[in-house]
Amino acid sequence: MFGYLSRAFAVSAVLAIPAAAAPAAPCGTGSFQAWLDDFKTEAAAKGISQTAIASGLNGVTLDQAVLSRDRSQKVFSQSFEEFSGRMVPPRLTRGANMLKQYGSVLSRIEQSYGVPGEILVAIWGLETDFGVNTGKFPTIRSLATLAYDCRRAEMFRGELMDALRIIERGDLAASEMRGAWAGEIGQTQFMPSSYIKFAVDFDSNGRRDLLRSAPDVLASTANFLASYGWQRGKDWEVGSPNFVVLQQWNKSDVYAKTIGYFATQLAHTP
Repeated sequence: MFGYLSRAFAVSAVLAIPAAAAPAAPCGTGSFQAWLDDFKTEAAAKGISQTAIASGLNGVTLDQAVLSRDRSQKVFSQSFEEFSGRMVPPRLTRGANMLKQYGSVLSRIEQSYGVPGEILVAIWGLETDFGVNTGKFPTIRSLATLAYDCRRAEMFRGELMDALRIIERGDLAASEMRGAWAGEIGQTQFMPSSYIKFAVDFDSNGRRDLLRSAPDVLASTANFLASYGWQRGKDWEVGSPNFVVLQQWNKSDVYAKTIGYFATQLAHTP
């Protein structure tokens, strides 16, 4: 369930969001279906196949529950002590087990990207309880709803286009794409733009599968951090260059500090 809560921190959802370049129907005007038809035309003009467009967008309707959640977000006010004390202890044992279970994979990931397994497992645990709670909102519907709405229309138009690109390249089918209400998908909650940029096929099965493949999930998370300048072999203390990278994952100091704290605790487990 934590993938939902982490949105209050504006995690990677707001990072490097591409804006739609082509002229578009004004947000929130006319019927949702007319807006969606216009978006389909734009997607085709950007080179996305009719098959991907149809499978992703046909039958999509506005989701009032998503709009309600978007407009009722509250400013996060817990201190680091409160938040880390609530989030880390219940996940520490399982996190330590995950470090052991995926030890060889995490070692290969660190060799490739320089990011230690403790950091990746900490993020994995905080975001979705190690993949247990990835969210149940249909991703395309959520993104289309938020793109039609006027609050952050351009941001979510870009995300919706990238969601279609995920379908286009065969990583996920539209029906598989379920996640948090604001469009985050996968076991570490990537927005589609981050999925397109950073997802890797670490298990070499031909798909970048951030829903089911733990190797892909962990390696993609490492690729994200490495792309933002993670320094191999360095610590992640507050004020360090690597802590700044954690703030690229999540702008909240409390959240970034909790990742680091969780990772340090994992590093000290037997």
